[in-house]
Amino acid sequence: MISVDEARDRILAFFGRLPAERRPVLDALGQVLAEDIVAPFDIPPLNNTAMDGYAVRAADTAGASAASPVELTVVADLAAGYVLETAVGAGQAVRIMTGAPIPPGADAVVPFEETDEPPRGVGEAPARGSKVRVFKAAEPSANVRFRGEDVAQGQVVIPAGRVVRPSEVGVLASLGVVEAPVYRRPVVAILSTGDEITVPGEPLLPGRIYDSNAYSVGAQVRKLGGIPRLLGIARDTVEDLTAKIREGLDADMLVTSAGVSRGDFDVVKDVLAREGAIDFWSVRMRPGKPLAFGAFEAPGGRKVPHLGLPGNPVSSMVSFELFGRPAIFKMLGRSDWERPMVRAITRDRVRNSDGRRFFARCIVTRGDDGRWYASLTGPQGSGMLTSMSAANGLAVIPEDTPEALPGDEIGVIMLDWEHAP
Repeated sequence: MISVDEARDRILAFFGRLPAERRPVLDALGQVLAEDIVAPFDIPPLNNTAMDGYAVRAADTAGASAASPVELTVVADLAAGYVLETAVGAGQAVRIMTGAPIPPGADAVVPFEETDEPPRGVGEAPARGSKVRVFKAAEPSANVRFRGEDVAQGQVVIPAGRVVRPSEVGVLASLGVVEAPVYRRPVVAILSTGDEITVPGEPLLPGRIYDSNAYSVGAQVRKLGGIPRLLGIARDTVEDLTAKIREGLDADMLVTSAGVSRGDFDVVKDVLAREGAIDFWSVRMRPGKPLAFGAFEAPGGRKVPHLGLPGNPVSSMVSFELFGRPAIFKMLGRSDWERPMVRAITRDRVRNSDGRRFFARCIVTRGDDGRWYASLTGPQGSGMLTSMSAANGLAVIPEDTPEALPGDEIGVIMLDWEHAP
């Protein structure tokens, strides 16, 4: 039986970054850029206005005030997307909309609010006139956005290795990028095992249970950025399990649940030993002690990593969180697989008497004193999936700590900050 840290290190050593592909920018959300994104042009491409107002020569507005306004002649009306070729001369102004290029000769923009143009009501036409009175002097460059002030041509705008978030999608689109170079999403084949398992939607016969593991692990894969592929259920025979496993050998990782402990019908280890190689099958943790890792031989000599999860639903989810998450992140080209961890005061007694690292499901809240507090979500049986549903963190009780008492400070892996009131 090996430690959690050693198990994770041995699993991560097997995985590498997947090849790059080009994806439509919106579809690349959550993936990692494989190349630097270099700006092909300046943004903005021309000096433009940051406000609706009047493009003017700042010197023409000198001394303007509410008591002594400066009157200018309006020579044009300019909307965004259009360019004015004629220059703004002395005593002139151009009525201009946000984003429109600054016309030649102008060096400042006076907002409508600082002129005598009346506010436009809903459905009313703009009050354009041949003259405009300015009530406040404009400084040179006032309300002007300069060419290249956001992005300069040739600049690395987004470096390789950056995760594509909504803001990166927007930047890519602003550069005219249609497809982004990103590392491919891993395909994870997921197989449930056991004669007692029934697919949701089918009649539930006596002694049977519905398959939750494939769906919970599949959801974990999808949320992490992978592509889950559910293979169905393999019965407790070497022949059926072998056939089902071979269906998943074109994936980047194969995940099975159940069949890795010491029961008479736990045959996953037997098939793994025959069809591939076993690295380890027992980890010093709770829940999730029976955990197998190895690789199956695929056609062409390719080795497909296999993570054999325990059958109990909580054990399955916790084990995948600790070991499957880092593997998926590494294939995606991400190094930030570690969850944030906080120090919290436990409100409950947490026993840990068997020398394993205990991951207790808990809900973390902020106290009136500004500190974090952790409360168990109830009984910690590994078959109680609702204890995971109620949790936003995993309290970590080390192997050499027999118990944590109310008031003790413990480490908590945060699974979900959104549910940490």
